Amino acid sequence: MLLVALGSCSNSLLTQNIGPVLPKKPNILWIVAEDLSPIIPPFGDLTVETPSLTKLSHEGVRYSNVFSTSGVCAPSRAAIATGMYQNRIGAHHMRTTSVIDEGPEGLMPYEALPPPYVKMHSQYFREAGYYATNNAKEDYQFQKPVTAWDDSSQKAHWRNKAPGQPFFSVFNLGITHESQVWRQQENPLLISNDLEVPVPPYLPNTETALRDVRQVYSNIVSMDREVGEILSQLEEDGLSDSTIVFFFSDHGGPLPRQKRMLYDSGLRLPMIIRFPDRWQAGLIDDQLISFVDFKSTALSLAGIRPPKYVDGRAFLGDFVQTPKRNYIHAASDRFDNQYDTIRAVRDSRFKYLRNYNLDQPYYLPLPYREQMAIMQELLILRERGELTEIQSQWFRNQKPLEELFDTYNDPYELHNLADDPEYREKLSELGTEMDDWLSDINDLGFIPEQVLIDSFWPKGEQPITEPPVYNVTGNDISLISATEGANIGYQIIDPGMELEASWQVYQEPIRLRSGQSIKALAHRIGYAPSEQVNFELD
Repeated sequence: MLLVALGSCSNSLLTQNIGPVLPKKPNILWIVAEDLSPIIPPFGDLTVETPSLTKLSHEGVRYSNVFSTSGVCAPSRAAIATGMYQNRIGAHHMRTTSVIDEGPEGLMPYEALPPPYVKMHSQYFREAGYYATNNAKEDYQFQKPVTAWDDSSQKAHWRNKAPGQPFFSVFNLGITHESQVWRQQENPLLISNDLEVPVPPYLPNTETALRDVRQVYSNIVSMDREVGEILSQLEEDGLSDSTIVFFFSDHGGPLPRQKRMLYDSGLRLPMIIRFPDRWQAGLIDDQLISFVDFKSTALSLAGIRPPKYVDGRAFLGDFVQTPKRNYIHAASDRFDNQYDTIRAVRDSRFKYLRNYNLDQPYYLPLPYREQMAIMQELLILRERGELTEIQSQWFRNQKPLEELFDTYNDPYELHNLADDPEYREKLSELGTEMDDWLSDINDLGFIPEQVLIDSFWPKGEQPITEPPVYNVTGNDISLISATEGANIGYQIIDPGMELEASWQVYQEPIRLRSGQSIKALAHRIGYAPSEQVNFELD
């Protein structure tokens, strides 16, 4: 791990092995932007100003080698929530739960099916006494169990917690999403209409294209204001010195040849973590970090031992794991109605891609993406034969089996080194790592999707969680479901009282007072929730 102070050498590297000083149960706040590469000032892109994020970076640590497990949101969010690779648990296609309008004809919506012992990240926090909220995007490739959140809605906020209760809160900021490149066109830019903006060489430099690139940066300005509002609320509540703040995005950028791709433009993202004691403020940490590490790390920072089944590692906190990563892994599968199968392995410098559909073009025509003017511009220029050689690469009709890129000297990943004898050893190393990873996770991406669905939902019917059964000993009520891995949620009902909005997580026998009743249901991830069952103490 290399830690570098920007603009100053006053922060000694001697402190790099000393962890932050944390409260016993620190609050944890995740601020998640959508579709954002590290094109913000804290990571060297000075095109626009981001005062809120810049201040956060001065007070926190910037992590410069953070990667999603997919170039699109739902598979990546499944990996974050479970700590497992999406192609291990059947969450690799985009999407599983809403394919009627966007997916292949005849494909039914379904849910990914993790092993029965898997619980969402938020449930571990709830079981440890935290108030857990999500505002408001979910997109996990499965229906959240009722035990996942105290509140997952547009109104969800740590401010609704009990006094003194620690919180784990997630705020999802949609303004930088791909769709906002065209949906914000009717609104004035928040930057100069002729601002000089950087354009990657694989995109055109026409006025139409420049307008969309400027929109991306304008949306970043708007997103930064939203970050500032959330951090101001934290400050107003007197919680800044007891809260670990994460800022990151759900994958790389929104533009063509960025989102949905396994190039760094689709996988690499910015992350800043600010600790209550401002540990290593202003420094950069360049260790390799994957989305599958987030769950273990957040739990570790809260003093909660991460589960053993996860694919990730804790890189901070009480349960930090060594050695550090040598590789990150990623997968690309169906996007809407278009199938492809690509896998990626990356070390600190080299990216290895393995293509499995060699006669399929790189570019996949997706009606959703083609609403973007810059995408339309690319297609017009292709039709006219006016694309440059670099811009034409994405439209090649065939792919090689293997690709190898030196991301130091070729950051846009345009020059394939797979056939260069000088890199034969690196190609072999990363290819072997790929084989080991695919074998280890039993990659489900090589199973036809309908066959996968049939294995999850026999005869096309989703399994239903068995309802909880009540066992009564005196005033103590025990609950159990016959479905392995079922999470049980319950509510205690007092006479004349309104029902609570959220379900409590069942962990131990519940004691009822005379006149109280209880309702409960069970829900295993990937199954349908059980019917609700009620019990009243005589």
